[in-house]
Amino acid sequence: MSERPSSLVTETPRRAVVSGVAGFIGSHLAQALLESGTTVVGVDRRNPATDQTAGTNLASLHGFPKYMHITADLLTCAIDPVLFDADVIFHLAGVPGVRPSWGPQFNDYVGSNILATQRLIEAATRLMVPQLVVASSSSIYGSTSGGPSGENDVPRPASPYAVTKLAEEQLCLAHAARGDRPISVVALRYFSVYGPRQRSDMFAHRALKAALTGQPLRLYGDGHQRRDFTYIDDAVAATAAAAAAPNAQGIINVGGGSNVSLLEVINIAESLVGRDIQIHTDKALGGDVPVTRADPRRANELLGWCPAVDLHDGLRAQMRTMTQSAYDNAAA
Repeated sequence: MSERPSSLVTETPRRAVVSGVAGFIGSHLAQALLESGTTVVGVDRRNPATDQTAGTNLASLHGFPKYMHITADLLTCAIDPVLFDADVIFHLAGVPGVRPSWGPQFNDYVGSNILATQRLIEAATRLMVPQLVVASSSSIYGSTSGGPSGENDVPRPASPYAVTKLAEEQLCLAHAARGDRPISVVALRYFSVYGPRQRSDMFAHRALKAALTGQPLRLYGDGHQRRDFTYIDDAVAATAAAAAAPNAQGIINVGGGSNVSLLEVINIAESLVGRDIQIHTDKALGGDVPVTRADPRRANELLGWCPAVDLHDGLRAQMRTMTQSAYDNAAA
């Protein structure tokens, strides 16, 4: 699991733009594209020279001669030069997280997830970029009956964050439906992506950190919430396939098939590290739905994609990366 399988990207564009490149999925995607020979223009509003997380995520891209980095905010920057001569745009930039979207930060969610996306796709259609792959979210489905969520299900977003992601994907699809300036759009609804470089506020990271350090884990709710965990390499494979598959368009679920409870994730983290986790329980927060579970058939039919990494192996790989990172920091 330490090396990225070369089979992750089999057909790649000549020149791709990756927005949100300093993020979790963006940095992994850019690396996979570069390893396949694609020229990548990465754009992110976080400066890797001053933002430690951005710098760490982008470290894997150092040394690739076909990588160009641009520090810019898509809400305000000149976008046309960024997109010039691109075959595909992977639009992964945006403000994530359910809990912070309640309150004064909502303006940033609207600006980054909706208004910046509008500027981006207007520029893409103006420059006749043929293809856009946009990162959406399983949170759009909201509370479900517990069965798999299909792309044709009626969205019931349960948080301000989910509302902005629904608006973002529908905005892109509206542009794709225009007949005068055609652009192909794929909106990928990611389900609980985890793995190396995952954000520190996400559950898999927090559970592994608690097991590794002995620090208590704050658990919101009773832990019986179920999530469809998707390993980062599988998410990257689906994202790359969305740009390569000739019939890919519209909304596509990207779910890893590991539909387990948060308590089961805690048990796996404990078994991997060999230490019990001390749990501090708190009430469930708004927007935290009981179950997310993907219907994977459309991804399989249109992208030829199915997840390859199970939860145990994925968490083990994430744990090893976290352990190595802690060792490197201590040695520095």
